[in-house]
Amino acid sequence: MIPLPPLTGEVVAFVVCAPIMVLLAIGIVVARKPVHSALCMAGVMVGLAVLYAAQDAPFLFVVQIIVYTGAILMLFLFVVMLIGVDSRDSVVETLRGQRVAGILAVLGLAGLLVFAVGQAAFVGGPVGLTQANEVQGGNTQGVAALLFSRYVVLLEATSALLITAAVGAMVLAHGDRLREPRRQAEHMEARVERYAVGGVHPGPDPNSGVYARSNAIHAPALLPDGTVAEKSVSRTLTTRGAVVAVDDLRNPTTTTFGEIKKVAAELEGEAK
Repeated sequence: MIPLPPLTGEVVAFVVCAPIMVLLAIGIVVARKPVHSALCMAGVMVGLAVLYAAQDAPFLFVVQIIVYTGAILMLFLFVVMLIGVDSRDSVVETLRGQRVAGILAVLGLAGLLVFAVGQAAFVGGPVGLTQANEVQGGNTQGVAALLFSRYVVLLEATSALLITAAVGAMVLAHGDRLREPRRQAEHMEARVERYAVGGVHPGPDPNSGVYARSNAIHAPALLPDGTVAEKSVSRTLTTRGAVVAVDDLRNPTTTTFGEIKKVAAELEGEAK
């Protein structure tokens, strides 16, 4: 009969967090929206941080919460929400063989997880952790001693690489202004100046059908003197020849005014 491990705080934390983490990991794969997948991944990382804390690793616990969950994952979540990834994009295979590679990677990680958990549960706990923590007076102190003594060159190189990447991103994203942006008052002054020099009207273009007998979009606007406002009709309609002839709009008005003048002249003759 295989002996069961003693009921300790580590075992209780693993029994409670492991099923939740597995369900959240499944939610990462089956979720339809990328935002929901990112939230499930955040839950998995929080559960992993709890397991680190249960294993007497406060440094990894803090790093998991602050760096991975609080910075990297939230940045990924904000990018997904800003860009707006569609659910249809997730089913499109952009790289050949990525599904096969993903399945193999999942199987490999599952086998590694089963082997690690089985060894820790039935063979024994981590060897040398207590002795290593006692040398420096704690887990955090031991990690700090290794980072700033044996691995200080790698730490500085990684820091320089990250700083270079951040500065490069800022340089690529920054764009110098070719000219200062104009304010509303400056725009109005420029319009008035164009009107004074070249006769360009400062107001908006006239709508179609103004001073005409039709409000249709293909009916050009007529100015008060009877001329056509060329900007009132789209160039596309003008090119296609779909614009109403100006004479068809002008003749009824001209005829009406002619009749009015004729009647007025007759009335003036009778009055004399």
